[in-house]
Amino acid sequence: MAYARQRYSRWDGSQAGEYPDAQELFSRLAEDVFHGWDFESALRRLLSQGFKDQQGRRLPGLDRIVAKLRTERQERLERHNLEGIFSDVAERLDRILTKERAALKSRLQEASGSPAEKLVRRTVEGRLGQLDDLEPEPSSTITGLQGYEFMDQGAEQDFRELLDELRRNLVESHFRELGQNLKQMGPQQIAEMRQMVAELNAMVARHLAGEDAGYRQFMDRWGQLFPDHPASIDAFLEQLQQRMSEMDSLMQSLSPDSARELIELFDAALGDEALQGELAQLAQMLSQIGQGGQGGQEPGGFPFSGGDELSFPAALEMMGELRRLEGMERAVRQAYSGQPLSPELQAELAEALGAETAAGIAQIQALLQRMEEGGQLQRGETGLEPTPSGIRQIGQKALKDIFRRLGHDQLGNHSLGRVGTGSDPGDETKLYEFGDPFRLDVESTLMNAVRRGQSVPPLRLSGDDFEVVRPDQTVQSSTVLMLDMSRSMPLRGYFYAAKKMALALDSLIRTQYPRDTLYVVGFSDYAREITAGALAQLSYDEYVYGTNIQHGLMMARRLLNRQRGGNRQVILVSDGEPTAHMEGSEAVFRYPPLPETFQKTLMEVRHCTRENIVINTFMLESNTYLVQFVKQITKLNRGRAFFVSPDRLGDYVLVDYVSSRHQQG
Repeated sequence: MAYARQRYSRWDGSQAGEYPDAQELFSRLAEDVFHGWDFESALRRLLSQGFKDQQGRRLPGLDRIVAKLRTERQERLERHNLEGIFSDVAERLDRILTKERAALKSRLQEASGSPAEKLVRRTVEGRLGQLDDLEPEPSSTITGLQGYEFMDQGAEQDFRELLDELRRNLVESHFRELGQNLKQMGPQQIAEMRQMVAELNAMVARHLAGEDAGYRQFMDRWGQLFPDHPASIDAFLEQLQQRMSEMDSLMQSLSPDSARELIELFDAALGDEALQGELAQLAQMLSQIGQGGQGGQEPGGFPFSGGDELSFPAALEMMGELRRLEGMERAVRQAYSGQPLSPELQAELAEALGAETAAGIAQIQALLQRMEEGGQLQRGETGLEPTPSGIRQIGQKALKDIFRRLGHDQLGNHSLGRVGTGSDPGDETKLYEFGDPFRLDVESTLMNAVRRGQSVPPLRLSGDDFEVVRPDQTVQSSTVLMLDMSRSMPLRGYFYAAKKMALALDSLIRTQYPRDTLYVVGFSDYAREITAGALAQLSYDEYVYGTNIQHGLMMARRLLNRQRGGNRQVILVSDGEPTAHMEGSEAVFRYPPLPETFQKTLMEVRHCTRENIVINTFMLESNTYLVQFVKQITKLNRGRAFFVSPDRLGDYVLVDYVSSRHQQG
């Protein structure tokens, strides 16, 4: 008996099959849209919180990734501090001065009793006086020692090495690798640096003026100082901007006194005002080009609180690391709206957070790309947004959900799938959808199977092959769906049912009754038309008092008067009696309602009746006053009234719509 061999390995986030598919993700987005979210907010919510499907596959949320980046940053801040930037310099200066004083005293002892004792004593006492006159601040000590003639060669060598190191640190704060490449920073190197920065400033000035900057000529002359320089001037300047931003962050992370001391320390070590001026000019022009090199983000300081001291080079590198973590967080936040993350950034995230997190990010990007390729999403000005096809799919899902709840028997009893029953078949065909009358177009169905690759008999048909005849619609209907959007609808939880019903009705008419017309009017204190494309974006963020049914009916009449032929109706969905009416162009709201509100609303019902507009009312509440008001509507108009629970609103509206179309046909 042969046994299959299985190999197991620790999951590292890169294995396939661990995440929901794109269709299920879009279906979840549709559910959030039904619950009252606009699509942008629904996408942001889903991407931020993540998603787990029925099979247990999980899509990681971007909030988790942002939290990891913040944790990485906080761990560094709690581990290190910046107090050691100056302590090392001060300690080294103390050692240099101690060594020099010891050499002076030793020299005086050696000259004791010799003919040169008097001269040596005068010299030693003069130099000790110079040392005693030095200010205690490291910057002042360095300035004083640069004009001092050392007695001890070792102390002098230590001081020259300290100067070189400080000068390299200063250069490195502007040019990342340049300070490391310069082993010495004596007068010759400083003069060379001054010339290079002057030519660099001239090149940047030409670039700002839109002229040929001469980047290649600059690198031909100075490329040995930048062995890994980029191929383009833009990339080179971006590197300089990033380094300047890191230095700015370091300065803002220090206390004001420490920041001032750092500047004075570098000025004292450099001792070249011309070079200092060129570097200041370079910083100003780089700021003009890129606002700090961080996409308009001003560099900020960091609150270090740890125990490990950082030297200046280590502190500067730490600033770069912290700024990179901040940049990654900003980029991930842009992905909340569906903005793509570059492969370079995904590689940075993998290095910072590990392969599992990187795989989750890559999967998010892949799912969004599949929804783009599938025609459900498209790139807008602020990020991803649904395409017209995507909006139709949301409506179709709402319609299928209602069909599924109704069940096959109820669906048949209410003729939901029958379009223009009794009329002659038309010439158009369509792919079969659940609810369609099964008038099979055999030729089209067989051709669909052939196109699928089933060319060898016998043909094997699948559900996607079936194509049916679309009946010719002889009676057209124009409908205004009036949706109550007053404050009580979302507070009572009714808005979800109303929005899902509206999407389903729009989908039903578009797919089954393409010659019919549907308008949607939302009303609270005032009424307004809502386009079909905006239904998916509809949200309940108004919280407006007032149920102005009168204004809604006025707008409904204007819209229906565009359609003179066929049947015209209003589907009114509300949870309460009218509490607002129009006085001229202004809405008047009172609760309890004014008698004028009822009178003007019923007057508008009479206008609809005279114009042969049927009003079918679907009420989500059934108190005594509301029942009386609805009875008055039905008495004045030949429409029907339904008092329904929110969970059955879609069932009743769609069944009633299709039933009335069946009778018209």
